[in-house]
Amino acid sequence: METTLKGKAWVYGDNVDTDVIIPARYLVTSDERSLAAHCMEDIDETYAKGVSKGDVITAGNNFGCGSSREHAPIAIKGSGASCVIAKSFARIFYRNAINIGLPILECTETDRIAKGDLIEIDLTKGTITNRTKGETYHAKPFPEFLQSLIGLGGLVPYVRARLSE
Repeated sequence: METTLKGKAWVYGDNVDTDVIIPARYLVTSDERSLAAHCMEDIDETYAKGVSKGDVITAGNNFGCGSSREHAPIAIKGSGASCVIAKSFARIFYRNAINIGLPILECTETDRIAKGDLIEIDLTKGTITNRTKGETYHAKPFPEFLQSLIGLGGLVPYVRARLSE
């Protein structure tokens, strides 16, 4: 797993629900590229066309609230975003993100990050460096086994790897 991530920030507020991450009208597929084309469109029509591989989504409290659809983290991962950083996550979104191998970090200082800031993340240390502002924020890193699970691409590839040992 790549443990250092770099990209520009896409900034959202509190209570970003799964219906704006990927609107229900697009839930006719689980193909990540198809979902990515509509990711965040009901909250930010520029995201899907402007996101670059490695970019980072930042948000406030309760990111991923709403319905428990696994499509939401799949759409984010498919869009090329390398990580989601939020003050807090809805419980089901948190678990779905881990299950599909999307790195997520909880950080209380996301309000210090502005749209377009260059962000560098060290997943093993839990450090988030805002290269634009010269600031470093802290998140609790995942334990080693979850880092491995995320690095392998999620729960299914992790279990397959463990079974083949």
